[in-house]
Amino acid sequence: MDGGIRPEVTGARRIVVKVGSSSLTTAGGGLDADRVDALVDVLARVLDDSAAAKEIVLVSSGAIAAGLAPLGLDRRPKDLARQQAAASVGQGLLVARYTASFARYGRRVGQVLLTTDDTSRRAHYRNARRTLDQLLAMGAVPVVNENDTVATDEIRFGDNDRLAALVAHLVRADLLVLLSDVDGLYDGDPSTPGTSRIAEVTGPADLEGVSIGSAGKAGVGTGGMVTKVEAARIAAAAGIPVVLTSASRAADALLGRPTGTLFHRTGRRSADRLLWLAHASTPRGALTLDDGAVRAVVQGTGSLLPAGIAAVEGEFSAGDPVELRDGAGRAVARGLVTYDAGEIPRLLGRSTRDLARELGPEYEREVVHRDDLVVLHP
Repeated sequence: MDGGIRPEVTGARRIVVKVGSSSLTTAGGGLDADRVDALVDVLARVLDDSAAAKEIVLVSSGAIAAGLAPLGLDRRPKDLARQQAAASVGQGLLVARYTASFARYGRRVGQVLLTTDDTSRRAHYRNARRTLDQLLAMGAVPVVNENDTVATDEIRFGDNDRLAALVAHLVRADLLVLLSDVDGLYDGDPSTPGTSRIAEVTGPADLEGVSIGSAGKAGVGTGGMVTKVEAARIAAAAGIPVVLTSASRAADALLGRPTGTLFHRTGRRSADRLLWLAHASTPRGALTLDDGAVRAVVQGTGSLLPAGIAAVEGEFSAGDPVELRDGAGRAVARGLVTYDAGEIPRLLGRSTRDLARELGPEYEREVVHRDDLVVLHP
């Protein structure tokens, strides 16, 4: 199964590469210039292969970790304010290091900082796509990171693994490569004798019974194997194969050699907004549906109308993402609501015809349009 060159890799033209903090920094904080240069050496060789005509988007962690030592911090702070301060200092150092390193090969870089608001709202993600496409068209290497300096808990991706999967879909990548301090997914703790690397994952059944660790070795990042497997699942379900391996084996991974763990595609590319809505948005509230509305949303093709809503909670505005729940409180779908939270209580259980007659024709509309709705649990 994993004995030869991987065509999913060698045939990929546009590639998203994600590298974790532990692969770029020291455990005490501060960028390791040699590690950054080693990664850039690999990426530049791929880009300079004129026969392949490759494009690379780099999703790089390391901003907070890079800012620790300059600020006199000996470990990653737990409070958001000091994390943002470290990111503010570290982000400049990180991009400056990439700029200098890629300049050795005559390559330019462009910094792109994102929050979930930039990816879950229609106008924002279209602008992000245009920016990334234009950078690539102009021969630059986009360096993407979460905007830790301004992101609040409510609008954070939480880890750059998930961000990388969503960026891969955003730019219509042919391949996602996740680089960390572990050389692949193992069927147990890699440090325990008797465990072995899982060479390929063809679907969820391949991971049944596999114990997946939640923390990396270096202690400077937020992700672990759990976030990487989840990111691989998101990308694979969107039709993008994924290679998970260590940064030290990046060259082999990008050449298609059988290193790390290859996650095969499990689905096809879906509408952009639906993937963002399912995996990048943070619900600002919830609507509880009656049984008929649950069936219509989950099994049907219609929009959510006021008549099917039994209760509303949360503070949200028109255009915000909300959860759609069944009577037991389970989130069955997520959608972009067309009303403010304060408007909905008087609409509950009523037909759009009655609402239009009483309140005006602008109330003869769905609460969540089908085009702005994604089913979470069929």
